[in-house]
Amino acid sequence: MKIAVCVSHVPDTAAKIMVGADGKKIDSNGVAFVLNPYDEYAIEEALKLKEKTGGEVIAISVGGEANKESIRKALAMGIDSAVLLREDDDRDSSGIATALADEIKAQEIELVFFGKQSVDFDNSITGQLTAEILGYNCVSVAVAFSLEGNEITAEREIEGGREVIKTSLPAVITAQKGLNEPRYASLKGIMSAKKKVIEEKTAAPYIKNVELISMKKPASKQAGRILGSDASAVPELVNLLRTEAKVI
Repeated sequence: MKIAVCVSHVPDTAAKIMVGADGKKIDSNGVAFVLNPYDEYAIEEALKLKEKTGGEVIAISVGGEANKESIRKALAMGIDSAVLLREDDDRDSSGIATALADEIKAQEIELVFFGKQSVDFDNSITGQLTAEILGYNCVSVAVAFSLEGNEITAEREIEGGREVIKTSLPAVITAQKGLNEPRYASLKGIMSAKKKVIEEKTAAPYIKNVELISMKKPASKQAGRILGSDASAVPELVNLLRTEAKVI
């Protein structure tokens, strides 16, 4: 069985993000980029399945030269091979899904793992869009997964409990934190990753559905006010909640 894991290259969540001069992109100067954290759960689940049933795990990413850094980490964790779908322009989720679906279909891959979302735009829809384009079954934000033959049993966290879903291949699974504990890349894995070939292809064309008009940082919060330290401050607090905050 060939299993795909779709990975993205994103700014580190600890990085200080500034809007670029054009107002449409972030200023990447001094910003560290990493393998999307949720994708690590997807990678781990694919590797666990490979260790159980055999087969091959391939990483697929849409982006430019910089994406190879995150692809190499995936390879170091144990992924067998990788494909970089070259795209130097920024694509919306639909455009990324179109490129991924085209490659998945070409390679006749029936099981695909995604992280539940990327931590840059947080749209949390690329996996579902890819499944829709392919006509595959889809389970999102999975916290448990098993495969017996062609039959999949997965669990999703819902308010107050868990939802158990049964479906079948071909399928797309998006991984939530809690699905597993991602492994660290070993020194052997890191050295081995340097020898693995990243195949490069041109990303499939797509119709642009979304235009980013502008980006801006949130407005600074106003300084807090201390109205008093005893019950005498309550009337003024109630008045401000009604007249300024307008929450009552």
